[in-house]
Amino acid sequence: MKNFPLAHATHPQWRMAAALVLAQLRAQLALPGAGSPTLALLYISDHYAAEAEAILAHLSAELPEVTDWAGTVGVGIAATNVEYFDEPAMAVLLCDLPADQYRVFSGVAPLGLGFDAHTALVHADGRTPELSELLSEMAARTGSGYLFGGLAASRGESVQFALGGDGFIRGQGRSTGVFHGGLSGVAFGEGVSVVSRVTQGCCPVAGSHTITEAERNVVYQLDGEPALQVLLRELDVTLDEPEQALSAVRATLAGLVHAQDVAADGRAISRTGNFGSDVRVRHIIGLDPQRGGVALAEVVEDGMQLAFCQRNVQAARADLMRICAEIREELEPEELPLTVASSGVEAEPATPTSRRIAGAVYVSCSGRGGPHFGGPSAELQILRHALGDVPLVGFFAGGEIARHHVYGYTGVLTVFLAD
Repeated sequence: MKNFPLAHATHPQWRMAAALVLAQLRAQLALPGAGSPTLALLYISDHYAAEAEAILAHLSAELPEVTDWAGTVGVGIAATNVEYFDEPAMAVLLCDLPADQYRVFSGVAPLGLGFDAHTALVHADGRTPELSELLSEMAARTGSGYLFGGLAASRGESVQFALGGDGFIRGQGRSTGVFHGGLSGVAFGEGVSVVSRVTQGCCPVAGSHTITEAERNVVYQLDGEPALQVLLRELDVTLDEPEQALSAVRATLAGLVHAQDVAADGRAISRTGNFGSDVRVRHIIGLDPQRGGVALAEVVEDGMQLAFCQRNVQAARADLMRICAEIREELEPEELPLTVASSGVEAEPATPTSRRIAGAVYVSCSGRGGPHFGGPSAELQILRHALGDVPLVGFFAGGEIARHHVYGYTGVLTVFLAD
């Protein structure tokens, strides 16, 4: 499997951007051994959202050999080494995968029983009712229980692309391949090898606590102590100076872990002092001085772990490099076992176990990106420096999906491994 063809462009007129993208893709497809990819991942910035149907129709007509399309819109989009924020842009990654190892799904073409999904790339509308339940149900329909992707983010229309070459479910009508609301994406069979990691962008202020009393989205007790009291103490502020206290609280978030996801030692924070991948960061949306409560943008329950946190550029950079290092370690060949190496016996030639990245998808929070990391395209430049010049595409989302959870202020990096 060769590297997946990748193209991206920016232009005030979508047709000009599409022409540049098509020229890049055709040049790569003309190379010897380029393969015949049939699946395309298409991401557009929200400047083009109103033209989504026209864009998909044009690209699919110009690339008739590509039968399946999936993607969505973001306030920014990502490609290898570059971020397009607040500008009209599009990016396309052509995935050369066996046709029997993936299925595009959507509202008019749900994932059928005839396909054994192992993982799935999911695009979703954050306004979809009972989204968490839908993601849990979707994850349960995959062999690994692992989803990756994100929520569409747009200052205009929130659109998703999902066009399958195997058609639509009878009785559901036809579709242009552009959807609003719900879930869509691509399910992958076990024959498609992926490695995925979540990178956090926040750093805990202090230790983690167990929620011992809560009602809906308000935490009243942490470790048996009023939650507001714990928050103020960890921020080293007091309500006697309300302006200073509110300023500190506004800069603070809450990291949550469900009771069933808490590590065996009861810690929500790793031994390095950073958040693990199970932590989901949510906003603090209110305080209840009378009852000592802290209201969060998430329904909580007793037994969950909570750690107050703040966004931190250094922690975000270090954690992004960490997940890249972990992915590289998974691809490197295993070393000769010590027992064989020290026995003096000539061993059989080792079978190479190193794998190569054919392409990657990166979904990052719309609150991250270059500005948060210190400069234009800084986040994507870190990825390229750590992974090499691999074809990468993605978008800046209203929430990031990993497993069956929706995260915030994170990045979800998934790489496709070559055969």
